Amino acid sequence: MSTPKQFDRLRVVLVNTRNPLNIGAAARAMSNFGFTQLRVVNPYELAFREARSAVGAATLLAAAEEHKSVSEAVADCTLVVGTSAVGSREVQHPVRRLEQAALLIRKRLAGSPVALLFGSEKRGLSNEDLSHCHWLLRIPTREQHRSMNLGQAVAVCLHEIARDSKIVRRTERAAASGDLERITAVLLDVLRSSGYLKSTSLAAPRTRVNSKPGFPFAQSPDQAPKNNQEEKIRRLVHRLNLSAVDADLFLGILRQILWRLRSSDDS
Repeated sequence: MSTPKQFDRLRVVLVNTRNPLNIGAAARAMSNFGFTQLRVVNPYELAFREARSAVGAATLLAAAEEHKSVSEAVADCTLVVGTSAVGSREVQHPVRRLEQAALLIRKRLAGSPVALLFGSEKRGLSNEDLSHCHWLLRIPTREQHRSMNLGQAVAVCLHEIARDSKIVRRTERAAASGDLERITAVLLDVLRSSGYLKSTSLAAPRTRVNSKPGFPFAQSPDQAPKNNQEEKIRRLVHRLNLSAVDADLFLGILRQILWRLRSSDDS
């Protein structure tokens, strides 16, 4: 199988992975299908680069980037996709089946970087992690057994993305995740300065299920985000699907509004 150059634009991001063998298995799957950009966020075991499960992918594993936060790991990406089996968990994002998601990912890879997020084996992606995503991907496992091993889940997703390497060229560059994060921060400042956040609750009810090792990616109550307002605003900004040009314009507008609001307060 040939490896299109667009594959170098996919960032496989493993968040809070506990078992280094799973990181090694993910690296092996990436090498199998021609993907090279591995990023890890706060791995539980710092010696993950020595994982023996990375058969034939030692170089890829050695080159993996380490990041302290999801925001930092996806800053250069114009599309961020989270993985989840969903189950009875209440989510705030559109959820797409793997085959549909792979098509959309391939289209975006034609012109800009894409991040594919996988959560920890025990708890998966938290609500705060998911707030950085544009939408979610679901592997269509059977209802009676949704759970998948992390390495297997990575392999299945990458196989579907690589299965049809004919990629449609994108003509307009989308805003990078780092740009969207800056917009989110300024928008939150505007909402606070205007008094909106003080008078209106943005928090949404959450439903959590007991997690199982593998792919259901549930979240326990003790992991409840401290700032539901920030999560909801971030999801809103991601749903706008701004182009890079529009993101610059929107950020400039928000900064002007914030300056006006603060000038009024000073006077």
